Amino acid sequence: MVESNDSIPLDAEKIYLGGKEHHVRTRCGSVSVIVYGDQDKPALITYPDLALNYMSCFQGLFFCPEAASLLLHNFCIYHISPPGHELGAAQICPSTSSYSADDLADQILEVLNFFRLGAVMCMGVTAGAYILTLFAIKYRERVLGLILVSPLCKAPSWTEWFYNKVMSNLLYFYGMCGLLKEILLQRYFSKEVRGNAEVPESDIVQACRRLLDERYGSNVMRFLQAINRRPDLTSGLKRLRCRTLIFVGDSSPFHSEALYMTSKLDRRFSALVEVQACGSMVTEEQPHAMLIPMEYFFMRYGLYRPCPLSDSPRSPLSPSCISPELLSPESMGLKLKPIKTRVSLEV
Repeated sequence: MVESNDSIPLDAEKIYLGGKEHHVRTRCGSVSVIVYGDQDKPALITYPDLALNYMSCFQGLFFCPEAASLLLHNFCIYHISPPGHELGAAQICPSTSSYSADDLADQILEVLNFFRLGAVMCMGVTAGAYILTLFAIKYRERVLGLILVSPLCKAPSWTEWFYNKVMSNLLYFYGMCGLLKEILLQRYFSKEVRGNAEVPESDIVQACRRLLDERYGSNVMRFLQAINRRPDLTSGLKRLRCRTLIFVGDSSPFHSEALYMTSKLDRRFSALVEVQACGSMVTEEQPHAMLIPMEYFFMRYGLYRPCPLSDSPRSPLSPSCISPELLSPESMGLKLKPIKTRVSLEV
């Protein structure tokens, strides 16, 4: 059944740290969108990884004052959650039809149409990065640029397929059990922040663990099954003409996937930033590492961060004072590949 494309605010005054939640009805169900900022500004949409939402996947980046200044100065943010992943989500009715990765990409188009958005900037993490890449391939005229964190682009390898089947079985029989949460935390974070017998896990891991407790296993399983059935996007990557900036932690289980995807993109319009001692979720584990690459990326669109009070060399005051030397591994603690490609992105 096709539902009308209406917005149903969950209480007209419901605010999430300055953002307002809308439920947008789409052909494959209702989707939660949290809107931050001035809607007259260009739009940046986000899409999280499996079992996460904007709070557990992007709050580290948006709570970083310098990154928040850059993003909120230039964009209105639209945080889209996969079905059943939003804060306080109810369990999806078991009789509801399952959805595919294509359905989720089409759902993004319906969200953009509801808010009367044209071409948008996109930011996604792992499974969310895959959905946004698929959306960019299907609807090229609606995407200005892609910022992808530990992205997927190929069909699942046998190893990933096996892990996903294990997670599906755990979700089906036990829900969001302890073992499943440990598997997910290994997917998201490096061992440095997950801790061990001698070192306690970090605050960001503890916070993520608490937020995972709020998910219904059946809701997560739907997204997982869609991702586990995803098609290979390799053939479509060369057709992308939007600029693409890829971040990946060198401890991410999807590190090789990010390298592969970078190799298949047009080098004139793409760049890779590898972050040392970091897992998949760079947005949470090392959000400061994203700042300068994003500033250079946005400069190609005529966007920049307003002059802050700080004059830290890690947070340049304006495009005019960003020095290429700041992009060296010694000054940033990053491995940038390829630096030259990133600096000389074509219009």
